[in-house]
Amino acid sequence: MYITITPQKLGGNYSQSSGDFVGYLEKENQGLEQEEMEHFFNQYEDKISSEEVVKDIDGNGAKLKKTEAKFYSITVSPSKYELSRLQNSSEDLKRYTRELMKDYVASFNREINGRPITIDDIKYYAKIEYQRTFKGTDWQIKENQPYATKILQLKTEIRNIEEGRAEGNSKLLQKKIDRLEKEAPHQQEGKRIVQGMPKAGDQSHIHIIVSRKDASNTFSLSPGSKHKASEVEMHGKTIKRGFDRDQFFERAEKTFDRTFGYQRNFAETYKARKDFVKNPKIYFASLMKLPTNEKAIAFKMMKESGVPMLPSIPVSQAQLAMKVFNRLRRGVEVAIKSSSIGI
Repeated sequence: MYITITPQKLGGNYSQSSGDFVGYLEKENQGLEQEEMEHFFNQYEDKISSEEVVKDIDGNGAKLKKTEAKFYSITVSPSKYELSRLQNSSEDLKRYTRELMKDYVASFNREINGRPITIDDIKYYAKIEYQRTFKGTDWQIKENQPYATKILQLKTEIRNIEEGRAEGNSKLLQKKIDRLEKEAPHQQEGKRIVQGMPKAGDQSHIHIIVSRKDASNTFSLSPGSKHKASEVEMHGKTIKRGFDRDQFFERAEKTFDRTFGYQRNFAETYKARKDFVKNPKIYFASLMKLPTNEKAIAFKMMKESGVPMLPSIPVSQAQLAMKVFNRLRRGVEVAIKSSSIGI
């Protein structure tokens, strides 16, 4: 489960309307008949129009400055393993979203009118999408980039030859291109993965737009990084304030697992991913303590997601992690070959 929380798109100033973002979320409805379209929904209603979403979000930003985000975007991307637990993708993801947003409000360390925040105190709209395309930030694109660069250079040479600006054998250059296309490490359905290519398989995910102001348009509720959970002294007492992202992400996983009876592997937990970045020694030590079957599944998940991303770890930690990882990999490969692990 990958969840991101981002503020309204930055610019010189924030846009006064959510129209562009809502319009972007309507992209999969283009060319579809009304009954085939995926509509916005909230905690209690389905089939909400994009016009209603824009009107409601735009009208709920009282006293916010141009330099303050009017809304936040939450993107929820279940893994293929999590999606495989769903019986009805659309209805199940709606049900999960409504439970997830209860976790969202519970992660705010503040009160409204002397009481804890409830789901009725926020204004949000969500939409399910079923397609994804490869982006420049995806690890498959990054690792295919050297091949993409060489192919582009060769195509330029061919064009120069065909247009009389250079001499050479264009057929020979095309053969080199064909070979590079096949040698690129990441392929999908027999083709080199490139930016903009639709991703295969179930790519269902959820986009949520949540107003920064509460439903009464009075209080500001920001989940932004500048408003993370902290403790302060007030009137001689230590109180919590802000938004606890760690708590939200961890609750989101537990809610999914409880709702759909999902058995989460160590490698796909939020805590494990956090340990991987901050303390890889602990991460790999925990990984090696797993039972053989779970360890093998974890290894497969890591490989599919592009882990280990060791360049993002400080050098000294990366070197240590690499030693541990290689030892783990050898052990897992032996286990897979010598047992009936079904992965």
